[in-house]
Amino acid sequence: MSVSVNKPEISILRKRCEEVFGQSLQTHNAFISLVDSVGVALKEHLSESTLERLWGYSTRGADAVSLRTLDVLSRYTGASSWADFLKRLKEDSLRESEEFFADGIAASSLLPGAQVLLGWLPNRRITVKYLGENRFEVVSSENSSLKPGDSFSCLRFQKGRPLYLDRFRRSCTHEEACYVAGERSGLVIASITDSLP
Repeated sequence: MSVSVNKPEISILRKRCEEVFGQSLQTHNAFISLVDSVGVALKEHLSESTLERLWGYSTRGADAVSLRTLDVLSRYTGASSWADFLKRLKEDSLRESEEFFADGIAASSLLPGAQVLLGWLPNRRITVKYLGENRFEVVSSENSSLKPGDSFSCLRFQKGRPLYLDRFRRSCTHEEACYVAGERSGLVIASITDSLP
């Protein structure tokens, strides 16, 4: 069984693995060291090429990852399995829900036409217009791969958390995908604005 790599939970798993490993994975040697670290900790072997594809380091990329790989990486972070990792994430999110709702913008609080300024490191900013039914369109973009005319669904913009865009669609296509921005540091700007920045 395999799981799509576009799931936000897999982004969180990658980040947790890097936290346990003690560094971000940006070189081939770092992936080899992670393989060794997993082997020492769990007596399990994962190939560095599998991990490089999962992290998006390999030019071949990956659309899906095996459940076994997710189980091993979940165990590396302290969970007993991928299912346990997902369960812990859910429990964590419930515990943090009060804090979560304190500093963010819910789509349900907006009227169609409202504009929201979003920013994340390093120096990325977009302004989006609310279309209704949790759908947004990019109006302006600065230093971001998101472009005017792109659209997506999102329930909430939350400072300090990554920007998870569902049903993301480029202006020139009808294909939809998931998109994550600000994965490392989360949003640093999330504010309602009446005009373009």
